Amino acid sequence: MSLGRVTSSALVGIDAYGVTVEVDVHPGLANFIIVGLPDTAVNESKERVRTAIKNSGLSFPNTRITVNLAPADVRKEGPNFDLPIALGILAATGQLSPECLSKTLILGELGLDGATRPIAGALSAAIFAQADPEMEALLLPVDNAREAAVFGDLPVYGAGSLLEAIDILVDPVSAKPQPVQPTEFGSALNECEEDMRDVKGQETARRAMEVAAAGGHNMIMIGPPGSGKTMLARRLPTILPPLTLSESIETTRIHSAKGLMGPHQGLLALRPFRAPHHTSSYAAIVGGGKFPRPGEISLAHNGVLFLDEMPEYDRDVLEALRQPLEDGLVSVSRVAGHIDFPAKFQLVAAGNPCPCGYFGDAMKQCTCSPSAIRRYLQRISGPLMDRIDIHIEVPRVRQEDLLSLNLGEPSAPIRDRVTAARERQYERLKGTGIYVNAHLSPRQLRETCPLSEPVKEFLQMSCRKLGLSARAFDRLVKLARTIADLDGASDIAVPHVAEAVQYRTMDRRAWA
Repeated sequence: MSLGRVTSSALVGIDAYGVTVEVDVHPGLANFIIVGLPDTAVNESKERVRTAIKNSGLSFPNTRITVNLAPADVRKEGPNFDLPIALGILAATGQLSPECLSKTLILGELGLDGATRPIAGALSAAIFAQADPEMEALLLPVDNAREAAVFGDLPVYGAGSLLEAIDILVDPVSAKPQPVQPTEFGSALNECEEDMRDVKGQETARRAMEVAAAGGHNMIMIGPPGSGKTMLARRLPTILPPLTLSESIETTRIHSAKGLMGPHQGLLALRPFRAPHHTSSYAAIVGGGKFPRPGEISLAHNGVLFLDEMPEYDRDVLEALRQPLEDGLVSVSRVAGHIDFPAKFQLVAAGNPCPCGYFGDAMKQCTCSPSAIRRYLQRISGPLMDRIDIHIEVPRVRQEDLLSLNLGEPSAPIRDRVTAARERQYERLKGTGIYVNAHLSPRQLRETCPLSEPVKEFLQMSCRKLGLSARAFDRLVKLARTIADLDGASDIAVPHVAEAVQYRTMDRRAWA
């Protein structure tokens, strides 16, 4: 009997940190204990490990077993330590050479038959192993191997069972499972089922959607039920450029930490689209919990967060969006610690103009009183509306448009124009760490978006008429800059500002 030591990892937020699994087997009354602040899932691994070892045809010691998860002052969660504990027991009982376990990061869940099961946070573990100069390989369940095989210089082995894991550790050259080869990024990019050609009519909304996609601008659509707001929002990802490699790694880490990656899935290539229901809790949307986990706004990082029926959301949830919309991250503080989750998302919201939904509709009369309409719209606060660049009305689609056989412009040419506009922004903003106009700081806005005297005069007149705040003024300039980028113009002109003003419906309409 000896001491088995295995290097593993655990998650804090979306970041992995090292955990040393120490297994001591010595004579005494049969007992199996795990120390090092394990949660219920870790404690239950005792039964999974015992049964998996026996059903794999290996010997499980009928003695005293002590497992220590170091560092001992940080709480450990989840079933990721099943495989390291099992291999540590085998090393401590002489069934596996301890030298085989050195310089390999190991994690994985075990079934009762010894088969491995997928885990959360595989990509974060791979990034941690890559940064550790002492690590020479990564061993984890076969379902997670493709996700973790991002860095070509770190061998990643996927084991389908405990016995396969042993074969890989003993002789990785002759073992049947070979290191997973990193797949070419973007090869999994598939065409979406949705397409902008399905949208009939709504030329103004389609144009506003293109502007929003080109500059990463937040957007809200107000209109009666059935006017196509949700249909438009769900097609926004089809006109956005695909994720870059760095964006994909950031986004995949968040989805992996949440346990949303499918078996054998590699890096995400499509921008995420998250549409939580309006009854979702504060923690579900913002993130949190006793041991903080990312919420919907973090799962929408580098993608789109769609809030349908926005006035129906809890007021606290909506107000919590204000900081992430400005800073691109959400800070969650608990007794257990403070964690920042990335949350640089594009907000797209939809709502009715009144409780019954038909205020201003040409074909159906509204039954709401003016005070009821005012209370309904005031559920969205002024400070939050200030952070939304585009406000548009989406009226009922005309019957002749619905019956027409003519399809709208498909997503592909719109995406080409959006990509070209973003490339202009990238060249102009190179070296600033900013990639789209919507994220410009006030100083960067002044430096990169000079205004001519006619444009300044038009802006001043518009702001006086609309009563815009300083933040709304900046967002108007950013919007005009994006429209100019779509036109291929080097400078902002008056027509660009005039179009941007037309996207401030909530400022111009008296019922707002």
